Amino acid sequence: MEKTYDVPALRRASDILEALAAAAKPVRAATLAERTGLSRSTLYLMLETLARMQWIEKRDDGYVIGVGLFELGNAYVRHDTLQAAFREGAAAFIHQHNEVVQLAVLDGIHVVYVAREDAHRPVRLVSDPGSRLPAHCCALGKALLAGLSDEAVIERLPERLEAVTPRTITRRTALLRELAAIRTSGLAVEREEVAEGLACFAAYVGMTPAGKRIAVSTSVPIGRLDPKRERRICIGIVQLATQLRGTL
Repeated sequence: MEKTYDVPALRRASDILEALAAAAKPVRAATLAERTGLSRSTLYLMLETLARMQWIEKRDDGYVIGVGLFELGNAYVRHDTLQAAFREGAAAFIHQHNEVVQLAVLDGIHVVYVAREDAHRPVRLVSDPGSRLPAHCCALGKALLAGLSDEAVIERLPERLEAVTPRTITRRTALLRELAAIRTSGLAVEREEVAEGLACFAAYVGMTPAGKRIAVSTSVPIGRLDPKRERRICIGIVQLATQLRGTL
């Protein structure tokens, strides 16, 4: 087995950034020391350096992710020229259906949201860019997993899956059956497996030149759906995925 080596300073910086990214409010230095296990002297040196680079910012009595790191993170989407194509396609979908559109990539067993275009009305979402969800429980994740073989999915996921809501699929065998249907239809559907009262429809786009598996989706409150509108939205999201596939 090939050995892997960490650069200690980079690992420490990563630990700090992950702690800040997971927090909903500024994190105090004392809390960071507890979460990362770093000594006070090492921690303060790291914080000063990261602040000078604008990767973090001092806010009130704690620290938050900084604008410099935000700028670097946005390059993830720009490098594959996906951002412009996504925004153009999403704008057309929103004009027709007035529902949010999301773009995500597969990272191991999780979905990471990389872009979102909002509709002209509010909807409760958990898809802020940079956030992640277990792939097995959301339509985006199912669309992305359906792009893999069953063998690859079995290698990634355990037999028992995490329940995010009471409606989440928790058996890998049941998920595999659903993935087979998605490969046939080209559409992934999820109802209240991530959030109560919310349905999601997603379609696999493909793999970018940089090796990212990407998919698009829309999330709609169940109360705004009837069979006819749901069919139109499903057709629209599959068409958007096909359009984006042509840009890869």
